[in-house]
Amino acid sequence: MKLFQQLLLAPAALGLLAPMSAMAADLNLGAVNKYAGPEEQVTSITQFSDVSPTSWAYQALSNLVERYGCVAGYPNGTFKGKQALTRWEAAALLNACLDRITEVTDELKKLMKEFQKELAVLRGRVDGLEAKVGELEANQFSTTTKLKGVATFVMGSNTFGGSNAFAAGKLRALEGATTFNYDLRLNLDTSFTGKDLLRSTLRAGNFGQSAWNGGLNQMEVAFQENNNTIVGGSPNVVEINRLFYQFPIGSQFTATVGGRVRQDDMLALWPSAYPADTILDVFTYAGAPGTYSLNLGSGAGLWWKQGGFSVSANYVAANGNVGSPAATTRTVGSTTVTVPGGGIGNAASQQTFTAQIGYAGTNWGTAVAYNYSTGLGPAVGTPLVTSLVGVFPSSKTNSVGISGYWSPSTSGWVPSISAGWGITGYTSNGIAGPGTINLGGAQSQSWYTGLQWSDVFIKGNAAGFAVGQAPFVTKTAKSIGGTPNDSNYNFEWWYKFQVTDNISVTPAIFYISQFLGQGGKNAPGGGTSSVNNFGGLIKTTFKF
Repeated sequence: MKLFQQLLLAPAALGLLAPMSAMAADLNLGAVNKYAGPEEQVTSITQFSDVSPTSWAYQALSNLVERYGCVAGYPNGTFKGKQALTRWEAAALLNACLDRITEVTDELKKLMKEFQKELAVLRGRVDGLEAKVGELEANQFSTTTKLKGVATFVMGSNTFGGSNAFAAGKLRALEGATTFNYDLRLNLDTSFTGKDLLRSTLRAGNFGQSAWNGGLNQMEVAFQENNNTIVGGSPNVVEINRLFYQFPIGSQFTATVGGRVRQDDMLALWPSAYPADTILDVFTYAGAPGTYSLNLGSGAGLWWKQGGFSVSANYVAANGNVGSPAATTRTVGSTTVTVPGGGIGNAASQQTFTAQIGYAGTNWGTAVAYNYSTGLGPAVGTPLVTSLVGVFPSSKTNSVGISGYWSPSTSGWVPSISAGWGITGYTSNGIAGPGTINLGGAQSQSWYTGLQWSDVFIKGNAAGFAVGQAPFVTKTAKSIGGTPNDSNYNFEWWYKFQVTDNISVTPAIFYISQFLGQGGKNAPGGGTSSVNNFGGLIKTTFKF
Protein backbone atom coordinates (compact mmCIF):
# COMPACT_ATOMS: atom_id res chain seq x y z
CA MET A 1 0.00 0.00 0.00
CA LYS A 2 1.30 3.46 -0.91
CA LEU A 3 2.21 5.93 1.79
CA PHE A 4 -0.51 8.43 0.82
CA GLN A 5 -3.12 5.69 0.86
CA GLN A 6 -1.99 4.84 4.35
CA LEU A 7 -2.25 8.47 5.34
CA LEU A 8 -5.81 8.62 4.06
CA LEU A 9 -6.67 5.78 6.41
CA ALA A 10 -5.43 7.86 9.38
CA PRO A 11 -7.53 11.05 9.41
CA ALA A 12 -7.37 11.44 13.17
CA ALA A 13 -3.60 11.50 13.30
CA LEU A 14 -3.69 15.24 13.78
CA GLY A 15 -5.85 14.94 16.88
CA LEU A 16 -8.08 17.86 15.84
CA LEU A 17 -11.41 18.08 17.63
CA ALA A 18 -13.23 19.46 14.57
CA PRO A 19 -12.45 19.53 10.83
CA MET A 20 -10.51 22.56 9.68
CA SER A 21 -11.66 24.94 7.02
CA ALA A 22 -10.07 24.71 3.62
CA MET A 23 -9.02 28.32 3.93
CA ALA A 24 -5.58 29.15 5.30
CA ALA A 25 -7.02 31.91 7.50
CA ASP A 26 -8.98 29.30 9.48
CA LEU A 27 -6.04 26.98 10.15
CA ASN A 28 -6.06 25.94 13.81
CA LEU A 29 -2.35 25.95 14.60
CA GLY A 30 -2.98 25.49 18.29
CA ALA A 31 -4.71 22.17 17.72
CA VAL A 32 -2.06 21.02 15.22
CA ASN A 33 0.71 21.91 17.61
CA LYS A 34 -0.98 20.22 20.56
CA TYR A 35 -1.98 16.92 19.00
CA ALA A 36 0.36 16.52 16.03
CA GLY A 37 3.55 17.13 18.01
CA PRO A 38 6.10 14.40 18.66
CA GLU A 39 5.04 13.99 22.28
CA GLU A 40 1.54 12.85 21.18
CA GLN A 41 2.69 10.21 18.65
CA VAL A 42 1.79 6.63 19.42
CA THR A 43 4.29 3.78 19.28
CA SER A 44 1.88 0.85 19.09
CA ILE A 45 -1.47 0.24 17.41
CA THR A 46 -2.75 -1.17 20.70
CA GLN A 47 -2.76 2.35 22.18
CA PHE A 48 -5.95 3.13 20.24
CA SER A 49 -8.96 1.90 22.18
CA ASP A 50 -11.29 2.03 19.17
CA VAL A 51 -9.08 0.14 16.66
CA SER A 52 -9.46 -3.65 16.70
CA PRO A 53 -7.62 -6.35 14.71
CA THR A 54 -10.83 -6.95 12.75
CA SER A 55 -10.86 -3.39 11.38
CA TRP A 56 -10.38 -3.38 7.60
CA ALA A 57 -7.52 -0.84 7.82
CA TYR A 58 -5.88 -2.36 10.88
CA GLN A 59 -2.83 -3.71 9.05
CA ALA A 60 -2.23 -0.50 7.09
CA LEU A 61 -2.43 1.61 10.22
CA SER A 62 -0.17 -0.80 12.10
CA ASN A 63 2.47 -0.58 9.36
CA LEU A 64 2.30 3.23 9.38
CA VAL A 65 2.80 3.35 13.16
CA GLU A 66 5.64 0.82 13.24
CA ARG A 67 7.47 2.06 10.14
CA TYR A 68 7.10 5.83 10.40
CA GLY A 69 5.94 6.48 13.99
CA CYS A 70 4.04 9.63 13.05
CA VAL A 71 0.43 8.84 13.84
CA ALA A 72 -1.34 10.66 16.67
CA GLY A 73 -4.67 10.05 18.34
CA TYR A 74 -7.00 11.98 20.58
CA PRO A 75 -6.15 12.70 24.24
CA ASN A 76 -8.78 10.17 25.34
CA GLY A 77 -6.91 7.33 23.60
CA THR A 78 -9.19 6.98 20.55
CA PHE A 79 -8.33 7.10 16.86
CA LYS A 80 -11.73 8.04 15.33
CA GLY A 81 -11.00 6.49 11.98
CA LYS A 82 -14.35 7.45 10.50
CA GLN A 83 -13.77 11.19 10.86
CA ALA A 84 -13.43 13.06 7.51
CA LEU A 85 -10.01 14.23 6.32
CA THR A 86 -9.42 17.66 4.76
CA ARG A 87 -6.46 18.77 2.67
CA TRP A 88 -5.21 20.83 5.61
CA GLU A 89 -5.30 17.77 7.85
CA ALA A 90 -3.48 15.69 5.28
CA ALA A 91 -0.85 18.41 4.85
CA ALA A 92 -0.33 18.74 8.58
CA LEU A 93 0.02 14.96 8.94
CA LEU A 94 2.53 14.88 6.13
CA ASN A 95 4.43 17.72 7.74
CA ALA A 96 4.57 15.78 11.02
CA CYS A 97 5.94 12.73 9.21
CA LEU A 98 8.64 14.52 7.21
CA ASP A 99 10.92 14.91 10.22
CA ARG A 100 10.76 11.15 10.86
CA ILE A 101 11.28 9.89 7.31
CA THR A 102 14.92 9.46 6.29
CA GLU A 103 14.36 8.02 2.81
CA VAL A 104 12.94 10.39 0.19
CA THR A 105 11.10 8.15 -2.28
CA ASP A 106 9.36 9.07 -5.53
CA GLU A 107 6.02 8.68 -3.78
CA LEU A 108 7.09 11.10 -1.08
CA LYS A 109 8.26 13.61 -3.66
CA LYS A 110 4.84 13.44 -5.34
CA LEU A 111 3.12 13.99 -2.01
CA MET A 112 5.29 16.99 -1.23
CA LYS A 113 4.55 18.47 -4.64
CA GLU A 114 0.82 17.85 -4.29
CA PHE A 115 0.65 19.61 -0.92
CA GLN A 116 3.42 22.16 -1.37
CA LYS A 117 1.04 25.14 -1.01
CA GLU A 118 -0.53 23.81 2.16
CA LEU A 119 2.86 22.88 3.62
CA ALA A 120 4.22 26.35 2.86
CA VAL A 121 1.29 28.05 4.61
CA LEU A 122 1.49 25.68 7.56
CA ARG A 123 5.22 26.11 8.07
CA GLY A 124 5.06 29.85 7.41
CA ARG A 125 2.40 30.34 10.06
CA VAL A 126 4.28 28.25 12.58
CA ASP A 127 7.46 30.24 11.93
CA GLY A 128 5.53 33.51 12.23
CA LEU A 129 3.94 32.42 15.47
CA GLU A 130 7.29 31.40 16.92
CA ALA A 131 8.76 34.76 15.91
CA LYS A 132 5.92 36.65 17.62
CA VAL A 133 6.31 34.60 20.77
CA GLY A 134 10.02 35.29 20.79
CA GLU A 135 9.42 39.01 20.36
CA LEU A 136 6.91 39.09 23.22
CA GLU A 137 9.28 37.23 25.51
CA ALA A 138 12.11 39.61 24.65
CA ASN A 139 10.06 42.74 25.25
CA GLN A 140 7.66 41.77 28.00
CA PHE A 141 7.52 43.95 31.09
CA SER A 142 8.03 41.08 33.51
CA THR A 143 7.57 37.33 33.68
CA THR A 144 5.93 37.65 37.10
CA THR A 145 4.06 40.99 37.01
CA LYS A 146 0.82 42.12 35.36
CA LEU A 147 -0.07 45.77 34.91
CA LYS A 148 -3.72 46.88 35.14
CA GLY A 149 -4.86 50.47 34.98
CA VAL A 150 -8.02 52.47 35.64
CA ALA A 151 -8.43 56.08 34.53
CA THR A 152 -11.56 57.98 35.58
CA PHE A 153 -12.88 61.36 34.41
CA VAL A 154 -15.61 63.10 36.43
CA MET A 155 -17.40 66.26 35.29
CA GLY A 156 -20.31 67.73 37.21
CA SER A 157 -21.57 70.32 39.67
CA ASN A 158 -23.60 70.90 42.85
CA THR A 159 -26.37 73.18 43.92
CA PHE A 160 -27.39 73.99 47.49
CA GLY A 161 -30.71 75.08 48.91
CA GLY A 162 -32.90 74.87 51.98
CA SER A 163 -34.23 77.25 54.57
CA ASN A 164 -30.76 78.17 55.84
CA ALA A 165 -30.02 80.60 53.02
CA PHE A 166 -26.80 81.87 54.57
CA ALA A 167 -25.21 78.41 54.80
CA ALA A 168 -26.47 77.44 51.34
CA GLY A 169 -24.99 80.60 49.83
CA LYS A 170 -21.66 80.01 51.52
CA LEU A 171 -21.56 76.42 50.18
CA ARG A 172 -22.37 77.60 46.67
CA ALA A 173 -19.43 79.98 46.87
CA LEU A 174 -17.14 77.14 47.99
CA GLU A 175 -18.36 74.23 45.86
CA GLY A 176 -20.82 75.62 43.30
CA ALA A 177 -18.64 75.58 40.17
CA THR A 178 -18.68 72.93 37.47
CA THR A 179 -15.44 70.94 37.66
CA PHE A 180 -13.60 68.36 35.57
CA ASN A 181 -11.39 66.03 37.60
CA TYR A 182 -9.53 62.78 37.12
CA ASP A 183 -8.19 59.83 39.04
CA LEU A 184 -5.53 57.40 37.74
CA ARG A 185 -4.60 54.05 39.25
CA LEU A 186 -1.88 51.69 38.02
CA ASN A 187 -1.91 48.28 39.72
CA LEU A 188 1.21 46.13 39.45
CA ASP A 189 0.29 42.61 40.59
CA THR A 190 3.24 40.26 41.06
CA SER A 191 3.17 36.57 41.90
CA PHE A 192 6.26 34.51 42.64
CA THR A 193 4.59 31.15 43.33
CA GLY A 194 1.26 31.48 41.54
CA LYS A 195 -0.61 31.65 44.85
CA ASP A 196 0.86 34.79 46.43
CA LEU A 197 0.37 38.46 45.53
CA LEU A 198 2.62 41.49 45.80
CA ARG A 199 0.49 44.53 44.94
CA SER A 200 2.02 47.90 44.12
CA THR A 201 -0.42 50.67 43.22
CA LEU A 202 0.60 54.01 41.76
CA ARG A 203 -1.96 56.78 41.94
CA ALA A 204 -2.56 60.39 40.98
CA GLY A 205 -5.59 62.69 41.05
CA ASN A 206 -6.76 66.27 41.41
CA PHE A 207 -10.00 66.09 43.45
CA GLY A 208 -8.63 68.09 46.40
CA GLN A 209 -10.27 71.40 45.56
CA SER A 210 -13.09 70.04 43.41
CA ALA A 211 -16.82 70.28 44.00
CA TRP A 212 -16.71 66.78 45.50
CA ASN A 213 -14.58 67.28 48.60
CA GLY A 214 -16.80 68.77 51.30
CA GLY A 215 -19.24 67.63 53.96
CA LEU A 216 -21.20 64.49 53.18
CA ASN A 217 -20.84 65.04 49.46
CA GLN A 218 -17.52 63.32 49.06
CA MET A 219 -17.09 61.16 45.99
CA GLU A 220 -16.61 57.45 46.65
CA VAL A 221 -13.51 56.67 48.68
CA ALA A 222 -11.37 55.78 45.70
CA PHE A 223 -11.10 59.48 44.87
CA GLN A 224 -10.42 60.58 48.44
CA GLU A 225 -7.79 58.30 49.96
CA ASN A 226 -4.81 59.57 47.97
CA ASN A 227 -2.78 62.49 49.29
CA ASN A 228 -3.06 64.17 45.91
CA THR A 229 -6.80 64.57 46.34
CA ILE A 230 -7.00 66.40 49.66
CA VAL A 231 -7.00 70.14 50.13
CA GLY A 232 -3.42 71.24 50.59
CA GLY A 233 -2.07 68.15 48.85
CA SER A 234 -0.09 68.06 45.63
CA PRO A 235 -2.40 67.36 42.68
CA ASN A 236 -1.13 65.62 39.54
CA VAL A 237 1.72 63.91 41.39
CA VAL A 238 2.06 60.13 41.26
CA GLU A 239 2.32 58.50 44.68
CA ILE A 240 2.39 55.02 46.17
CA ASN A 241 -1.17 54.19 47.16
CA ARG A 242 -0.76 50.48 47.99
CA LEU A 243 2.19 48.25 48.74
CA PHE A 244 1.48 44.94 50.43
CA TYR A 245 2.26 41.22 50.17
CA GLN A 246 -0.39 38.51 50.50
CA PHE A 247 0.42 34.81 50.76
CA PRO A 248 -1.25 31.54 51.80
CA ILE A 249 -0.40 29.62 54.94
CA GLY A 250 -1.48 26.07 54.36
CA SER A 251 -4.77 25.53 52.54
CA GLN A 252 -7.12 27.61 54.70
CA PHE A 253 -5.18 30.66 55.95
CA THR A 254 -4.06 33.78 54.07
CA ALA A 255 -1.74 36.39 55.57
CA THR A 256 -1.21 40.00 54.47
CA VAL A 257 1.48 42.46 55.49
CA GLY A 258 2.29 45.86 54.01
CA GLY A 259 3.64 49.31 54.53
CA ARG A 260 0.66 50.74 52.65
CA VAL A 261 -2.34 48.46 53.03
CA ARG A 262 -6.05 49.15 53.51
CA GLN A 263 -8.40 47.50 55.97
CA ASP A 264 -10.56 45.82 53.30
CA ASP A 265 -7.48 44.39 51.53
CA MET A 266 -7.24 42.03 54.51
CA LEU A 267 -10.87 40.87 54.72
CA ALA A 268 -11.83 37.46 53.34
CA LEU A 269 -15.33 38.71 52.50
CA TRP A 270 -16.70 42.10 51.50
CA PRO A 271 -20.38 41.99 52.57
CA SER A 272 -21.88 44.07 49.76
CA ALA A 273 -22.71 43.57 46.10
CA TYR A 274 -23.41 47.25 45.53
CA PRO A 275 -20.50 48.63 43.46
CA ALA A 276 -18.08 50.80 45.40
CA ASP A 277 -17.08 52.94 42.41
CA THR A 278 -20.42 54.73 42.03
CA ILE A 279 -21.16 58.22 43.36
CA LEU A 280 -21.52 59.17 47.04
CA ASP A 281 -18.83 58.14 49.47
CA VAL A 282 -21.31 57.10 52.15
CA PHE A 283 -22.38 54.07 50.08
CA THR A 284 -18.84 52.69 49.97
CA TYR A 285 -18.73 51.21 53.48
CA ALA A 286 -21.41 48.47 53.48
CA GLY A 287 -23.63 50.70 55.66
CA ALA A 288 -21.13 50.93 58.52
CA PRO A 289 -18.46 53.63 57.95
CA GLY A 290 -17.43 53.36 61.59
CA THR A 291 -16.67 49.64 61.36
CA TYR A 292 -15.42 49.54 57.78
CA SER A 293 -13.46 52.77 57.98
CA LEU A 294 -11.08 51.58 55.22
CA ASN A 295 -8.15 52.82 57.24
CA LEU A 296 -5.01 52.98 55.10
CA GLY A 297 -1.44 52.72 56.38
CA SER A 298 1.02 50.21 57.84
CA GLY A 299 -0.67 46.97 58.74
CA ALA A 300 -1.00 43.20 58.81
CA GLY A 301 -3.85 40.74 58.83
CA LEU A 302 -4.85 37.08 58.70
CA TRP A 303 -7.98 35.35 57.47
CA TRP A 304 -9.28 31.79 57.56
CA LYS A 305 -11.70 30.29 55.04
CA GLN A 306 -13.43 26.93 55.09
CA GLY A 307 -16.25 26.40 52.64
CA GLY A 308 -18.38 29.53 52.77
CA PHE A 309 -17.32 30.51 56.29
CA SER A 310 -14.53 32.99 56.95
CA VAL A 311 -12.90 34.74 59.89
CA SER A 312 -10.72 37.82 59.39
CA ALA A 313 -8.59 39.91 61.74
CA ASN A 314 -6.31 42.83 60.90
CA TYR A 315 -4.53 45.89 62.24
CA VAL A 316 -3.79 49.17 60.43
CA ALA A 317 -1.95 52.25 61.69
CA ALA A 318 -2.45 55.27 59.46
CA ASN A 319 0.59 56.93 61.06
CA GLY A 320 2.57 53.73 61.41
CA ASN A 321 5.49 55.14 59.43
CA VAL A 322 6.05 58.10 61.82
CA GLY A 323 8.97 57.90 64.24
CA SER A 324 7.80 60.42 66.84
CA PRO A 325 5.24 58.90 69.27
CA ALA A 326 3.65 62.33 69.88
CA ALA A 327 3.15 65.54 67.94
CA THR A 328 6.19 67.82 68.00
CA THR A 329 6.95 71.35 66.90
CA ARG A 330 9.97 71.88 64.69
CA THR A 331 11.55 75.01 63.28
CA VAL A 332 12.95 74.90 59.77
CA GLY A 333 14.65 78.21 59.03
CA SER A 334 12.12 80.87 59.93
CA THR A 335 9.14 78.51 59.67
CA THR A 336 7.68 76.57 62.57
CA VAL A 337 5.73 73.45 61.69
CA THR A 338 3.86 70.88 63.75
CA VAL A 339 4.82 67.29 62.94
CA PRO A 340 2.09 64.77 63.83
CA GLY A 341 2.95 61.87 66.08
CA GLY A 342 2.55 58.24 65.15
CA GLY A 343 4.17 54.84 65.26
CA ILE A 344 2.69 51.42 65.95
CA GLY A 345 0.39 50.79 68.88
CA ASN A 346 0.19 54.19 70.59
CA ALA A 347 -2.37 56.98 71.02
CA ALA A 348 -1.14 58.88 67.96
CA SER A 349 -1.10 55.89 65.59
CA GLN A 350 -4.62 56.47 64.24
CA GLN A 351 -5.00 52.73 64.45
CA THR A 352 -7.81 50.26 63.87
CA PHE A 353 -8.24 46.66 65.04
CA THR A 354 -10.87 44.84 62.98
CA ALA A 355 -12.42 41.38 63.38
CA GLN A 356 -15.04 39.94 61.04
CA ILE A 357 -17.04 36.71 60.83
CA GLY A 358 -18.75 36.07 57.51
CA TYR A 359 -20.43 33.54 55.29
CA ALA A 360 -20.67 33.62 51.48
CA GLY A 361 -23.10 31.38 49.61
CA THR A 362 -23.53 30.99 45.86
CA ASN A 363 -25.30 34.31 45.40
CA TRP A 364 -25.52 35.80 48.88
CA GLY A 365 -23.30 36.72 51.78
CA THR A 366 -23.41 38.28 55.22
CA ALA A 367 -20.93 39.43 57.86
CA VAL A 368 -20.71 40.83 61.36
CA ALA A 369 -17.67 42.97 62.10
CA TYR A 370 -16.19 44.80 65.09
CA ASN A 371 -13.72 47.67 64.98
CA TYR A 372 -11.76 49.30 67.80
CA SER A 373 -9.89 52.48 66.95
CA THR A 374 -7.90 55.26 68.56
CA GLY A 375 -7.84 58.73 67.04
CA LEU A 376 -10.21 57.72 64.26
CA GLY A 377 -13.96 57.96 63.91
CA PRO A 378 -16.22 56.88 61.03
CA ALA A 379 -14.73 57.38 57.59
CA VAL A 380 -17.53 59.79 56.67
CA GLY A 381 -20.29 61.47 58.65
CA THR A 382 -21.93 64.74 59.60
CA PRO A 383 -19.69 67.56 60.85
CA LEU A 384 -20.83 66.76 64.39
CA VAL A 385 -19.70 63.13 64.03
CA THR A 386 -16.28 64.01 62.69
CA SER A 387 -15.80 66.68 65.35
CA LEU A 388 -16.11 64.14 68.17
CA VAL A 389 -12.74 62.68 67.22
CA GLY A 390 -11.36 65.71 65.39
CA VAL A 391 -11.47 67.87 68.51
CA PHE A 392 -10.36 65.01 70.78
CA PRO A 393 -7.64 63.14 68.83
CA SER A 394 -6.97 60.67 71.65
CA SER A 395 -10.59 59.48 71.64
CA LYS A 396 -11.32 55.78 71.36
CA THR A 397 -14.27 54.28 69.55
CA ASN A 398 -15.98 50.89 69.38
CA SER A 399 -17.98 50.10 66.25
CA VAL A 400 -20.14 47.21 65.10
CA GLY A 401 -21.45 46.60 61.59
CA ILE A 402 -23.95 44.06 60.26
CA SER A 403 -24.11 43.84 56.47
CA GLY A 404 -25.20 41.47 53.72
CA TYR A 405 -26.21 41.07 50.10
CA TRP A 406 -28.21 38.88 47.73
CA SER A 407 -27.93 38.68 43.94
CA PRO A 408 -30.35 37.01 41.51
CA SER A 409 -29.02 34.08 39.51
CA THR A 410 -30.04 35.73 36.21
CA SER A 411 -30.33 39.34 35.12
CA GLY A 412 -33.80 40.83 34.85
CA TRP A 413 -36.24 43.04 36.71
CA VAL A 414 -35.09 41.74 40.09
CA PRO A 415 -31.99 43.65 41.30
CA SER A 416 -29.18 42.63 43.62
CA ILE A 417 -29.90 43.88 47.12
CA SER A 418 -27.25 45.07 49.57
CA ALA A 419 -27.94 46.46 53.02
CA GLY A 420 -26.06 47.29 56.19
CA TRP A 421 -26.26 49.01 59.56
CA GLY A 422 -23.55 50.34 61.84
CA ILE A 423 -23.21 51.86 65.28
CA THR A 424 -20.22 53.62 66.88
CA GLY A 425 -19.74 54.40 70.54
CA TYR A 426 -17.27 56.96 71.90
CA THR A 427 -16.11 55.54 75.19
CA SER A 428 -13.06 57.34 76.51
CA ASN A 429 -11.70 60.70 77.56
CA GLY A 430 -10.53 63.40 75.22
CA ILE A 431 -8.53 66.47 76.11
CA ALA A 432 -9.76 69.95 75.17
CA GLY A 433 -7.53 72.75 76.40
CA PRO A 434 -6.69 72.53 80.11
CA GLY A 435 -9.71 70.39 81.02
CA THR A 436 -10.74 66.82 80.38
CA ILE A 437 -14.05 66.02 78.74
CA ASN A 438 -15.52 62.53 79.00
CA LEU A 439 -17.04 61.45 75.68
CA GLY A 440 -18.45 58.27 77.22
CA GLY A 441 -22.05 57.84 76.12
CA ALA A 442 -21.76 59.63 72.75
CA GLN A 443 -23.07 57.49 69.90
CA SER A 444 -23.59 57.60 66.13
CA GLN A 445 -25.44 55.32 63.74
CA SER A 446 -25.73 54.72 59.99
CA TRP A 447 -27.46 52.47 57.45
CA TYR A 448 -27.96 51.98 53.72
CA THR A 449 -29.75 49.90 51.08
CA GLY A 450 -28.37 49.59 47.56
CA LEU A 451 -30.05 48.08 44.49
CA GLN A 452 -28.31 47.22 41.23
CA TRP A 453 -29.84 45.94 37.99
CA SER A 454 -27.60 44.26 35.40
CA ASP A 455 -28.08 44.12 31.62
CA VAL A 456 -30.54 47.02 31.68
CA PHE A 457 -31.99 47.66 28.17
CA ILE A 458 -28.70 46.51 26.61
CA LYS A 459 -26.52 43.62 27.68
CA GLY A 460 -23.58 44.89 29.71
CA ASN A 461 -25.27 48.08 30.90
CA ALA A 462 -26.27 48.50 34.54
CA ALA A 463 -28.38 50.78 36.73
CA GLY A 464 -28.43 51.43 40.44
CA PHE A 465 -30.14 53.24 43.29
CA ALA A 466 -29.13 53.65 46.92
CA VAL A 467 -30.58 55.33 49.99
CA GLY A 468 -29.24 55.65 53.49
CA GLN A 469 -28.02 57.82 56.31
CA ALA A 470 -24.40 58.77 56.81
CA PRO A 471 -23.20 58.42 60.42
CA PHE A 472 -25.10 60.96 62.51
CA VAL A 473 -25.03 61.55 66.24
CA THR A 474 -27.95 59.84 67.98
CA LYS A 475 -26.72 60.40 71.52
CA THR A 476 -24.30 62.92 72.99
CA ALA A 477 -22.05 62.61 76.02
CA LYS A 478 -23.36 64.01 79.31
CA SER A 479 -20.47 66.45 79.50
CA ILE A 480 -21.37 67.86 76.08
CA GLY A 481 -25.11 68.01 76.74
CA GLY A 482 -27.99 68.75 74.43
CA THR A 483 -30.28 66.53 72.38
CA PRO A 484 -28.80 65.86 68.90
CA ASN A 485 -30.78 66.77 65.80
CA ASP A 486 -28.20 65.50 63.35
CA SER A 487 -30.05 63.14 61.00
CA ASN A 488 -29.69 63.23 57.22
CA TYR A 489 -30.70 61.21 54.15
CA ASN A 490 -28.62 60.38 51.07
CA PHE A 491 -29.92 59.26 47.65
CA GLU A 492 -28.19 58.41 44.39
CA TRP A 493 -29.38 57.22 40.96
CA TRP A 494 -27.04 56.14 38.15
CA TYR A 495 -26.97 54.33 34.81
CA LYS A 496 -23.80 52.86 33.34
CA PHE A 497 -23.37 52.62 29.56
CA GLN A 498 -20.80 49.93 28.74
CA VAL A 499 -19.48 51.51 25.54
CA THR A 500 -16.81 48.85 24.98
CA ASP A 501 -15.28 46.13 27.12
CA ASN A 502 -12.86 48.74 28.48
CA ILE A 503 -14.84 52.02 28.44
CA SER A 504 -17.98 52.92 30.38
CA VAL A 505 -19.91 56.17 30.79
CA THR A 506 -22.04 56.72 33.90
CA PRO A 507 -24.41 59.69 34.25
CA ALA A 508 -25.73 60.12 37.79
CA ILE A 509 -27.71 62.41 40.07
CA PHE A 510 -27.80 62.57 43.86
CA TYR A 511 -29.59 64.34 46.68
CA ILE A 512 -28.58 64.89 50.31
CA SER A 513 -30.99 66.27 52.87
CA GLN A 514 -29.47 68.03 55.87
CA PHE A 515 -26.10 68.27 54.13
CA LEU A 516 -24.49 69.65 57.30
CA GLY A 517 -26.62 67.68 59.75
CA GLN A 518 -27.19 69.58 62.93
CA GLY A 519 -24.61 72.13 61.82
CA GLY A 520 -26.93 73.35 59.07
CA LYS A 521 -29.73 74.27 61.44
CA ASN A 522 -30.34 77.57 63.18
CA ALA A 523 -29.51 76.57 66.72
CA PRO A 524 -27.39 73.72 68.13
CA GLY A 525 -29.59 70.87 69.23
CA GLY A 526 -32.80 72.13 67.65
CA GLY A 527 -34.47 74.26 65.02
CA THR A 528 -35.99 73.48 61.66
CA SER A 529 -33.56 75.21 59.31
CA SER A 530 -31.67 73.01 56.86
CA VAL A 531 -29.24 72.91 53.96
CA ASN A 532 -29.90 70.50 51.08
CA ASN A 533 -27.57 69.39 48.32
CA PHE A 534 -28.53 68.31 44.79
CA GLY A 535 -25.99 67.49 42.10
CA GLY A 536 -25.24 65.63 38.90
CA LEU A 537 -22.19 64.34 37.09
CA ILE A 538 -20.93 62.23 34.22
CA LYS A 539 -18.21 59.72 34.99
CA THR A 540 -16.14 58.03 32.27
CA THR A 541 -14.01 55.05 33.20
CA PHE A 542 -11.20 53.55 31.11
CA LYS A 543 -9.75 50.15 32.04
CA PHE A 544 -6.59 48.90 30.44
